[in-house]
Amino acid sequence: MRRFAFSLLISCALLAPTLSHAATMVPSGNRNAEQPAIPGASVRRTKAGKTSFDQKYEKIRDLLASDKKLIAKIKSTANAYGIAPIHIVGALVGEHTYNVDAYDRLQSYYVKAASYAGNSFRFAYDGESIADFIKRPEFAGCKGDSYELWTCREDIWDAKFRGKSVGGKSYPDNRFSAVFFQPFYAGQTFGLGQVNPLTALMMSDMVSRTSGLPKLDENDAGEVYRAIMDPDQSLAFTAAIIRKSIDDYRKIAGMDISRNPGLTATLYNIGNSKARARALAAKNAGGATVWPEENYYGWLINDKLAELQALL
Repeated sequence: MRRFAFSLLISCALLAPTLSHAATMVPSGNRNAEQPAIPGASVRRTKAGKTSFDQKYEKIRDLLASDKKLIAKIKSTANAYGIAPIHIVGALVGEHTYNVDAYDRLQSYYVKAASYAGNSFRFAYDGESIADFIKRPEFAGCKGDSYELWTCREDIWDAKFRGKSVGGKSYPDNRFSAVFFQPFYAGQTFGLGQVNPLTALMMSDMVSRTSGLPKLDENDAGEVYRAIMDPDQSLAFTAAIIRKSIDDYRKIAGMDISRNPGLTATLYNIGNSKARARALAAKNAGGATVWPEENYYGWLINDKLAELQALL
């Protein structure tokens, strides 16, 4: 009994520093009284489709409300990744309100995913495959799991290739994902979660570890697209992205955003959660408290939170 009590005291002592540095819970709701400006590209896309943001929001909301199997998938996936299901709902609603129009039935997403089976395409730019590109010496220092590896490669792209001429070859002043990972057209994302292929590659290890799905290979572009388009797989990538953003803000910025779906939706929309967490940490380094803020996309989720929570 004494030995147990002594061990318990040691354990508590070891835990004490961790508990004293617990992350600060970010308040619920929006920091902005009014919705931040919606980007012109989203406005133009919606007008071109002869629809409105309200109509698109209602369409994805109604799809979720009418499909109990989809809600069950969302709940089970959220549970596997240790997040509340409302975070996944927020990401799906935001994407289909501002970026694409929802299909009327979940089955349509399966059909669309199946249409890519057997398609032959690859990730490349101007005849240079991504496999050959990342063999360049500039990328030699990139190591770690899939997230660290591809984040490093993206950083190297921005620092040494983007908008520059290297070895007599000019590279566009554009995002790594747009140049090498979207063989059809720039800005292309797919499926329920509208996941970018590069982001899927980043999350591959977490998804494989948590959901048991095969690891993605940049040399098999077709398999990457099928993974992010098939609802049974794509929800795992959506959940992994959200899990990573929550972890980054907790570990780097000391902020717990796990109870603010508007913030996780914002980060799902704009990406780069690690860099953004670092920027927030720098703002708070002097002792003041600067809260993370939602963008137009996340603002909608917090504004409609009661209605969206009722879907679950």
